[in-house]
Amino acid sequence: MTTIPQPPDILSPGFAADPYPAYRILREHYPLLHHKGIDSYLISRYEDVERAFREPVFTSDNYDWQIEPAHGGRTLPQMSGHEHSVRRALVAPAFRGRELRETFLPVIERNARELIDAFRDAPETDLVARFATRFPVNVIVDMLGLDRADHDRFHGWYAAVVAFLSNLAQDPDVAAAGRRAGEELAGYLRPIIRQRRAAPGGDLLSRLCTAEIDGIRMTDRDITAFVSLLLAAGGETTDKAIGLIFRHLLAHPAQLAAVRADRSLVPAALAETLRYTPPVQMIMRQPAADVTLSGGTVPAGATVTCLIGAANRDEHRYARPDSFDLFRTDLTPSHAFSAAADHVAFGLGRHFCVGALLARAEVETAVNQLLDAFPAMAFADGIEPADAGVFTRGPQELRVRLAAGAGAVGGA
Repeated sequence: MTTIPQPPDILSPGFAADPYPAYRILREHYPLLHHKGIDSYLISRYEDVERAFREPVFTSDNYDWQIEPAHGGRTLPQMSGHEHSVRRALVAPAFRGRELRETFLPVIERNARELIDAFRDAPETDLVARFATRFPVNVIVDMLGLDRADHDRFHGWYAAVVAFLSNLAQDPDVAAAGRRAGEELAGYLRPIIRQRRAAPGGDLLSRLCTAEIDGIRMTDRDITAFVSLLLAAGGETTDKAIGLIFRHLLAHPAQLAAVRADRSLVPAALAETLRYTPPVQMIMRQPAADVTLSGGTVPAGATVTCLIGAANRDEHRYARPDSFDLFRTDLTPSHAFSAAADHVAFGLGRHFCVGALLARAEVETAVNQLLDAFPAMAFADGIEPADAGVFTRGPQELRVRLAAGAGAVGGA
């Protein structure tokens, strides 16, 4: 007689240490589970998470309480219909196509090079502390045309806002710190926004100040909230993705060698990293009507927690889902950074991450420049580090032995 395991608790220390066994139990035995601790319905199968991201009945009304207090205003994930399409059109051009390649890719390459130069001659380093956590936030600050001397302040605000968004246990001190960081960031930005409206330049903040569609322009509050979102979402996901892709490649020397030899494989390595260990492990939705999913019905107005980390390991969607394999044939790298993605790390549908191509550009630049700078790289102690985190997840440190090569660091 087979014994059905008890439903896992996503707030437990065991889940935080390694959620993937719990995800397997959820998919197999509890595809729809109400978690009393966070008062939310957990969904874990790929087909259900895909529906929650694509079908209009699943709204993002939950963001009114989940993210708005930290960002200090409504942001793209909260919007729908015409409001969403117009606001997205106002900001999206900077994160794709010619503007991303010609205006902001040089910013990305310069920041990667400067960070690498700081440890180029070191025999070993912590890639998380010395590179991954600094790189995306530094890039965003530079894209916005803000004072590089304030990088450390932005890192503090970013960390506090991310902690607010990850606060599943609703710790009041964490919540207060997140709201305070959002207020401080907005206070910092408002006088600069006034200056950029009066005398715009070629930076991203000036573009946000001057962009107009159908007679609609972003208000000061729209801009400060978007910058807060950009720091939190763009910083945290790219930070984790860089640490994760190197952890996986170093743990799989043959795949690392293949990427070194053929840099066209970098997008496949990133796509597989996003599937295998998505930096954001869960996203919430709120259905506007009763919805029947695998395992039962979710009532209208309830909160649904879409377990991205579980969906991306669904054995009914992927072959050998618990293996990291950049050569897998059930994942399409060319689609992995668009709304047609066959993973759910960036969401799907109308709320597919607007910064996905920026994240791709940053991670590919980081991988290429680090591999160019260091022809040999290995875990410093020979042991693959563990990941940490529940809402977002990645290595807290990644100590590596380095052997530097001659010449300048290459571009992406």
